[in-house]
Amino acid sequence: MTFAIHGLAVSRGVAIGRAVLVASSRVDVAHYFVEASQVEAEIARVRAGRDAVVDEIHRLQESITHMGPKEAPHELTALLDVHLMLLQDEELTSGVKHWITDRLYNGEWALTTQLEVIARHFDEMEDAYLRERKADLEQVCERVLRAMKGTASPVVAHPRAARKATQQDLLLDDTIDVPLVLIAHDLSPADMLQFKQSVFAGFITDVGGKTSHTAIVARSMDIPAVVGARTCSHLVRQDDWVIIDGDAGVVIVDPSSIILAEYGFKQRQGELERGRLKRLLHTPAVTMDGEKVQLLANIEMPEDAPAALAAGALGVGLFRSEFLFMGRQGRLPDEEEQYQAYRKAVEGMKGLPVTIRTVDVGADKPLDDSVHDDAHLNPALGLRAIRWSLADPAMFLTQLRAILRAAAHGQVHLLVPMLAHAREIRQTLAHIDQARAMLDRKGVAHGPVKLGAMIEIPAAALSLRLFLKHFDFLSIGTNDLIQYTLAIDRADESVAHLYDPLHPAVLALVADTIAQCRAMGKDVSVCGEMAGDVTLTRLLLGMGLRSFSMHPAQILAVKQEILRADTARLAPWAQRVCAAEDPALEMSAV
Repeated sequence: MTFAIHGLAVSRGVAIGRAVLVASSRVDVAHYFVEASQVEAEIARVRAGRDAVVDEIHRLQESITHMGPKEAPHELTALLDVHLMLLQDEELTSGVKHWITDRLYNGEWALTTQLEVIARHFDEMEDAYLRERKADLEQVCERVLRAMKGTASPVVAHPRAARKATQQDLLLDDTIDVPLVLIAHDLSPADMLQFKQSVFAGFITDVGGKTSHTAIVARSMDIPAVVGARTCSHLVRQDDWVIIDGDAGVVIVDPSSIILAEYGFKQRQGELERGRLKRLLHTPAVTMDGEKVQLLANIEMPEDAPAALAAGALGVGLFRSEFLFMGRQGRLPDEEEQYQAYRKAVEGMKGLPVTIRTVDVGADKPLDDSVHDDAHLNPALGLRAIRWSLADPAMFLTQLRAILRAAAHGQVHLLVPMLAHAREIRQTLAHIDQARAMLDRKGVAHGPVKLGAMIEIPAAALSLRLFLKHFDFLSIGTNDLIQYTLAIDRADESVAHLYDPLHPAVLALVADTIAQCRAMGKDVSVCGEMAGDVTLTRLLLGMGLRSFSMHPAQILAVKQEILRADTARLAPWAQRVCAAEDPALEMSAV
């Protein structure tokens, strides 16, 4: 039966594929693909887990024969017989083999997937007794999973295999031809990084907001995504056909042939539009009245630099260095590892500037997903970004030295997040001087850097004279600026409707930051999601913004808007929008 689930549209386009549900079992399950050469070994591993449980049940049956009826009632004997029957059921064993052989799922994933398929049959049975046998099947599979977890895997890990855990341990292999869409309760930023070369055509999560980091990385991958779909992971079943409408924020499950044809056409139209945009690749971003605009790229890893160049970026406006620190179980990257990563990004940009932001962890970007911050009610207001760096001087100095060393290989701008106080500025500048002096004493080569600060806290936006005194450039992080101005958790779907980049207070802070920087002759850019939103491009141009930093996938669409814009006409209109009670209504007047 066809039905629709509504969520938040976070990445445009249409994806059509089979549903892949993550970690549906009560036992933590690793999800990864295996090599074709490992299929037989993986099947044998599941068989060994099943045989271990069968042996355990046989031992229980033998012990029962020596007990009396009070100690071992008939129901217990019958239950063990049922479990044995289920373990040896042909549908279970052949199904597991199918998922491993045809999809290259690892054993645990194959077992839980087949459990979902068989459980669906139990749910459809009219007989109440038979329906209740689903619980027995779940118990049997859980016992097999536990047996497998207690036995070291003989399978050699794929080179791109993730660590053994639940969601963050997806191995994504490009040898699978079946279109797949990923459905999960939530995905961390570290999970998302693994999707860069994935087989998944799109993804859906139960939780998340439009500017949660999961959504941001989805846009960078240019794949359709819907977040905040609430109970989607419970309503969709393994291997269901699913359509993701990333434009409308709708998920269509088990679509009819007519709906499939309609969305297939829409999908092809989107591909044609992307093809047309590619014609603008080598066209300079200049408005109709001759204003040059700088389009920069946001990247997460050094390997993203080629994609930024391929999209026509004139540099990197934001290198999120925290992704080098995530998911390492507390083992932070040392100076040499960081230096090599930053150097790779700098050299990958072929002489164009690279803006490296010092580590920004906390809130929706924890260092390690296995560690949850339950001690603080709101991590977004706690020890994150520069506060975390200043609280760990040794770590901060290590990163600063690595960045300064990378600056010897090209243009590097150093960007500091979440500054708000004069003492924080002084401490940060002192650490930079100390890092440079440490390199000088050791005779290690380093280069000059331009210093910049993020404007993402209202206190910073209201203290611009202080920031312009100490920094060469400013970068407006609109995601956090909106979050802190409107007191909204941007990762919480329950308040997502209140997240409003067109709120008069937000527009006032953005417009004033741009105006003061231009008046002082200081560079200013927007690196938050507003920069890549084509519906806001003309407004930002009208405010005087001439430097946009976004994910590479968004550059050509924004460039198209710039080429069609006349800033002389947009400036007075932008002032009216910022002064309006309801800026969204005024926006429609252009």
